[in-house]
Amino acid sequence: MARKHEPSDDDHALFISAIGDVRRLDDAPVPPAAPKPRPRARMAELDEQAARDTFRHALDASLLEAGDALAYRRDELPARTWQRLKRGELSAQEELDLHGTDARTAEALLRAFLNDARRHGLGCVRVIHGKGRQSEGAPVLKNLVDRMLRHRADVLAFHSAPPAQGGTGAVVVLLAPPKRR
Repeated sequence: MARKHEPSDDDHALFISAIGDVRRLDDAPVPPAAPKPRPRARMAELDEQAARDTFRHALDASLLEAGDALAYRRDELPARTWQRLKRGELSAQEELDLHGTDARTAEALLRAFLNDARRHGLGCVRVIHGKGRQSEGAPVLKNLVDRMLRHRADVLAFHSAPPAQGGTGAVVVLLAPPKRR
């Protein structure tokens, strides 16, 4: 068995002579403290959250169900044209099918479709959103399409399609003619 070597005074003197004089290093500087967080207007944040919740609850109260018909008419649209739209007498020049898309994608597709239809001078289009029977609660795409179409300046009117063209799972949209410059 090997015997452990115990350091002796000779070893200590040999070590000191080998390394020379030793001086103590300064202590490392203390790292800077993390910056304090910026002040937040917590009451304003709470007020905004409460307003969003109230708005969401108001939307929930007016949500359409699967069998509900979509209907909207601007005042400037003649009553006769409105009646023709409701009866399904106006034919759609283009169609967009949103089946199977998520809400964010559907919103982007609908915006692009309506902008493209307007750019090409189309007067009537059909959007297939589905009846929403697979959705838990209210039909997501149907309510999204209804809300988006109501807020567009280029939409004169819309109504759920006749049963042969999709019924309450599709909407026929009447677009305003492009403005001449």
